Amino acid sequence: MLSTEAIATAKLETRYITKVDIHHESDDCIRIAYQWLDAQTKIQGATKKSRPLKHIIEAWGGRYVSQNDVEVAAHMHPDVFGSYPHFNIASRLVEPSATRLDDIAEANTQLGYRERSKPEKTYSSKE
Repeated sequence: MLSTEAIATAKLETRYITKVDIHHESDDCIRIAYQWLDAQTKIQGATKKSRPLKHIIEAWGGRYVSQNDVEVAAHMHPDVFGSYPHFNIASRLVEPSATRLDDIAEANTQLGYRERSKPEKTYSSKE
């Protein structure tokens, strides 16, 4: 589990794409994004393919996640590099196990996000 202190430090160190209106609703949003990124297959270089990663992560995590949350999670992950949305993750996405959310209090707490999820269209495989 990512500590509050580690997340606070990462928020200060992250190079955000936009320098204005940086938004973090909760540290749990960063934890959700981190878990999603962790489950993905890593590749040698940053992908050129653009995807709405924050929306994909929201649908899996069952709550709002900002682009800035995803940027911090990627900064914290030792195996992820690149800039949003062009990280070094394979184009064939892996649906993370729901058990990754078990210790994240705010996961699956906002109605509507899970209902919008279409895992069969988004993911190539399951963890």
